[in-house]
Amino acid sequence: MRNRILRLLPLPAACLIAAAPAAADTLQEALVQAYLTNPTLEAARANLRATDENVPIQRAAGLPSVDTSGTFTEFLKQNQASFIAPQRSAQASLNLAVPIYSGGSVRNGVRAAETRVEAGRADLRGTESSLFSQVVAAYMDVIANEALVGLRRNNVEVLTVNLEATSDRFQIGDLTRTDVAQSEARLALARGDLRTAEANLITARENYIQLVGAAPTDLQPPPPLPGLPEDVEAAVNIALQNNPDLIAAAERAQAAGYDIRVAGAGRLPRVETFATGGYQNFLGTLGSVPGAATGADQVATSAQAGVRLSLPLFQGGRVAAQQRQAQAQASAALEQVVAAERSVISQVRAAYSSWRASQAIIASSQTAVEAAELSLEGVRAENSVGNRTILDILNAQQELLAAEVQLVSARRNAYVAGFSLLAAMGLAEARDLGLGDDVPLYDPVENYERVRTIIWDWSKDPDPVTRSPRTVDIPPQDADIPEGSANIAAEPAEEFRQPVVQ
Repeated sequence: MRNRILRLLPLPAACLIAAAPAAADTLQEALVQAYLTNPTLEAARANLRATDENVPIQRAAGLPSVDTSGTFTEFLKQNQASFIAPQRSAQASLNLAVPIYSGGSVRNGVRAAETRVEAGRADLRGTESSLFSQVVAAYMDVIANEALVGLRRNNVEVLTVNLEATSDRFQIGDLTRTDVAQSEARLALARGDLRTAEANLITARENYIQLVGAAPTDLQPPPPLPGLPEDVEAAVNIALQNNPDLIAAAERAQAAGYDIRVAGAGRLPRVETFATGGYQNFLGTLGSVPGAATGADQVATSAQAGVRLSLPLFQGGRVAAQQRQAQAQASAALEQVVAAERSVISQVRAAYSSWRASQAIIASSQTAVEAAELSLEGVRAENSVGNRTILDILNAQQELLAAEVQLVSARRNAYVAGFSLLAAMGLAEARDLGLGDDVPLYDPVENYERVRTIIWDWSKDPDPVTRSPRTVDIPPQDADIPEGSANIAAEPAEEFRQPVVQ
């Protein structure tokens, strides 16, 4: 299923640039901005690069090793019985060791490291998917809260006009003080609800800045979500194949199996070849034997080569304990695979249920809004001829507002649930979202291939620097609504129609 790349949210070429845009007006631009600058995602990539290094670290144990040493010795007190005791000496040695057999610890250690690299790549996929889900939710929260603030402000304006009209009619004796009090109470509550809505909007915008790294400016309605499944069974089947969290858990369980073999290798023999060369110079201080025709040689050299076999006989139970420990950790890893699978199934089913429920709520809320509008219009008309009270008008206005608020929330919830479903199915990552045509996608394999064969001990990367921009210079957000901003309460329900996986 991974080869079925679902082109979700195709991005216009104008906004797909290597550098992050200064502001994001569309969902596509917000996703690109987060992909290029989010610190959580940058940290996940760095962690994967650190995991890549475990492969050359494990492989190094099976490669030849060369070391040298040098010693300078000053003999402070000589042996009185020796005629040729030196005063000082300088020594140097060169040692070469080549492992031949290590009980399989190197081979299985490398396999475990490589498998954990695969798990790390799946974790990076999961981080991307989680980040994109958060960005979509934050994007929709801003749009929804802008719509709610607009509804609340309109409600305050309507109730303000209603209070003025009620007060005027009270002055001429057409209404009672009770009618005025009822209008005043509803207006006071509406103003309080407006303040709450404005605070929620500011919170949503600040959360958006945290994730995207730029302030939301005149966000546009999101495009429809393609690739949603026909039924929950299809969604679960796709998730069991593609969900990155499940893949990572399975890879870690496999790596834990290799760890058992690595631990068991501690009781097996080890074979290595070696070569050693030595050099010693007494720096002209070595005396000579009395009566000898020539002085003693001041320089001595040596060289040895051979094969070394080591066979552990007794280690105090350490190896057995390490192997039992690895077996217990492998058992835990296997259980974590089942736990991850359960979690994935639960997420998919819950997201699918929420998405379908939101679809139904959208339809019913749309009907409720239309009916409430007619009801309010009728109540106002009947009030003009004395058949309805001011309280009836206030109640009808409140019912219309409640229906509009529910419609806004349902449309927000439907989109977020639909994207969460795609994420749980493993189809909401950078390559699935179509970000790869013009935006440089991070390739985790590139770094792995670069470092896996490095054997030079003095190789290093440049000093680390912060790549993600700070948001301290972005001004605090307010509750102002841009003119012509997206109003999801007024969008047709067809925008959230149900696509089908091919």
